[in-house]
Amino acid sequence: MSIVIIAPTRDSSLWIAPLLEMSEGLSVFDYEEVPDKEAVTCAVVWLHPYGVLREFPNLKLICSMGAGVDHILNDPHLPNIPITRVVSDRLARSMNTFVAMGVLNYHRNFYKYQQDQRDRVWDQDTFPELETRVGIFGFGYLGQEIGLMIKKMGFEVYGYSQAGRSAHGIECFAKDQLDEFLERINVLVGVLPMTKETDGVFSKSLFKRFKQPVYLINIGRGQQQREADILEALETGVLSGALLDVFESEPLDKESPLWEHPKVVLTPHIAGITNPEAAVPQIIANYQAMKTGGELIHVVDPEKGY
Repeated sequence: MSIVIIAPTRDSSLWIAPLLEMSEGLSVFDYEEVPDKEAVTCAVVWLHPYGVLREFPNLKLICSMGAGVDHILNDPHLPNIPITRVVSDRLARSMNTFVAMGVLNYHRNFYKYQQDQRDRVWDQDTFPELETRVGIFGFGYLGQEIGLMIKKMGFEVYGYSQAGRSAHGIECFAKDQLDEFLERINVLVGVLPMTKETDGVFSKSLFKRFKQPVYLINIGRGQQQREADILEALETGVLSGALLDVFESEPLDKESPLWEHPKVVLTPHIAGITNPEAAVPQIIANYQAMKTGGELIHVVDPEKGY
């Protein structure tokens, strides 16, 4: 029995070494170096080529390298076996600090002062703190962690999710309360899983329901946004600005107007990077559970998409 790493965009050696260290007698191979595909029972994947999992006839478990699993579920040749994802405090901390940066930069009008510096403008007359009421769009594990941190910083925070379950003293709105949720906020943080329902959610259909200009922070998935609609909303003032870490196509096309838009700050999908040291213990635990018939952790529900 062995594990295969299938992650064309990542250095597999950074995962193979800790996997071997944590489990004596385990065999772990990069996809290009598998000596016996029939011996592979577990695949650890990130952006794997669609259809490649069919090459392993005895595969019993698929482990995502990160929290996201849409890259797995979109494979039309996906075998009907359990899929797990990573739930990590380190990942949550990375996303927490990223969102905190975005919220504070908005709140303190920091981008204005950056431009003032470039223009050599000394402006002490503009009040430097903007009213900030934050909505967490997607109030699952990561969304709740982000919301709690923003609340501890002293800001008003509201959550929105399918279930509408409040947590940490943060009021949360359910699916049929979207307008009420949007009425409360002027900063919207996207932490949604990628599902059929969230495909293209950040688009005209949502923006037209805003009650006031909104600053958008999206750390979810690029397919959840329609960048043409975002650009239009920025030009018309529906969006007061945007911090985008994900894009419809990645890497972002060098010709995209988002690169130089004065109201946009963008980063190359780095808001939350899974640390192998945090993920490997979960992968090993699930591998051992798969071997012994034990209970898997962080199992994905394909119907929900997470």
